[in-house]
Amino acid sequence: MCGILGLLLHDPNVDSAPEIAEGLSLLQHRGQDACGIVTCGPRGQFFQCKANGMVRDVFDEQAVARLIGGMGVGHVRYPTAGSFNHAEAQPFYVNSPYGIVFAHNGNLINTASLLHFLDAEAHRHINTSSDSELLLNIFANNLQQTGKFRINEEDIFNAIRDLMKQAKGAYACVAMLAGFGIIAFRDPNGIRPLGLASRKSATASGKDYLFASESVVADAANFSEWQDVNPGEAVIITRGNVSRRQVAAPAVFAPDIFEYVYFARPDSVLDGISVYRSRMAMGDTLADEVKRVLTEKNIDVDVVIPVPDTSRVAALNLAQKLGLPYREGFIKNRYVGRTFIMPGQQMRRQNVRRKLNAMALEFAGKNVLLVDDSIVRGTTSKEIIQMAKDVGAKKVIVASCAPPIRYPNVYGIDMPSPKELVANGRDNEGIAKAIGADLVIYQTLEDLESSVRQLNPSITNFDCSVFTGHYVTGGVDEHYLAALENTRADNVRAKAKLNGVHNPTERSSSVVAASAPTNGGDTVGLHNQWVR
Repeated sequence: MCGILGLLLHDPNVDSAPEIAEGLSLLQHRGQDACGIVTCGPRGQFFQCKANGMVRDVFDEQAVARLIGGMGVGHVRYPTAGSFNHAEAQPFYVNSPYGIVFAHNGNLINTASLLHFLDAEAHRHINTSSDSELLLNIFANNLQQTGKFRINEEDIFNAIRDLMKQAKGAYACVAMLAGFGIIAFRDPNGIRPLGLASRKSATASGKDYLFASESVVADAANFSEWQDVNPGEAVIITRGNVSRRQVAAPAVFAPDIFEYVYFARPDSVLDGISVYRSRMAMGDTLADEVKRVLTEKNIDVDVVIPVPDTSRVAALNLAQKLGLPYREGFIKNRYVGRTFIMPGQQMRRQNVRRKLNAMALEFAGKNVLLVDDSIVRGTTSKEIIQMAKDVGAKKVIVASCAPPIRYPNVYGIDMPSPKELVANGRDNEGIAKAIGADLVIYQTLEDLESSVRQLNPSITNFDCSVFTGHYVTGGVDEHYLAALENTRADNVRAKAKLNGVHNPTERSSSVVAASAPTNGGDTVGLHNQWVR
């Protein structure tokens, strides 16, 4: 799961990097392992800074000051394909053709065939194991086929059209062409989110434009007129012109429903759906299921307590509908990252205790209904339930806003091996036993879909593959899932090793200089400087 951002300021003399860094901090929840910014200066030079680490650590005042230019691309990364290697921090760059910078959110499912094509036919070198670099080189190769000294918008639209025929999977992408403009496109199924917004330039007579994974970035930077990039659509923005075109053949529009359950910020709007309102609706429908099950089991609940933070909105609505007290029973340390995407069960267990502390006052002697957004591996849930019982809870009932997660996610969320998913091969009673709960109550898939869909009835399908095992793009079989599981297991080991030996705030700062033609040719130089 990643966050992407592209910014073009109408005034080329104003640097875009400070606003890109601010925007990335608002997308930090989408990726906490690496981040990067590449800007384009007035002479077509690219200025780059990227590293493993959080936005606040990588982009200090000195780093931002070195990023020159009125347009740029930013990225925050949590890898589910490729590795945790520093070299795979995005955005990526290729100098041929024309100079392209590229940032990608999602996951491809046909990387093997694309890699063979690039090697055997396109003869393009791939330097990392990231599928984002593959996608960039497919785009670059398609542009190369024009054979032109200078390309136009028609060439770019055609290159993206051909890319969408070649690449399978989930991808929301932002690109930048040296001296030209910024480009965005979204896969034909619209699995991962992406939108654009504009505002009046503060220093020139024209408009600034923004692409971002979530609308909260636009809100914070005073952009308005937020619009989603449509599935299969490409958008090209230059100073003074916006061109949009549907370039992919019609496909089933199926945004990932887990964005609304867990990943997106509640103050964002994705595909016309308020994340906050969708979570309110999830709490209402979950309340009906909780009431039915508790009546059937003849169990009384004394208090509703959310597992912070994502489930708070749903838990409050659930408590109100059931007429039960709502209490904050866990105090959160906000300086520990999301636990279910941390590598290794032991690390996840340790970080749950570092992240949350249970207040005995709200648990002692009570039957507690814990509301969580979802139950993935069960590691976090097990630790939280034990914490509640350690401070005196009589019974702990867990209600999940999402149905049981039994299948891997292949579109950019790290839910890898079925054997690691606590719901895989277990019924509700077995799940409760595995995590130490007295009872587990799940939202039904029908209710979850209706909670989100009621805010935008035009969306008739969602990607619910983690619940159903049905993958909207096709092309996902047992062989692919086995290969993906092995790759992700290697990544976990690599990251654990990396964390033990490297400083996470070490960053690479570079200038990629692309000058105007001199003495009959272009001069391209890449100068890396390691800094702390």
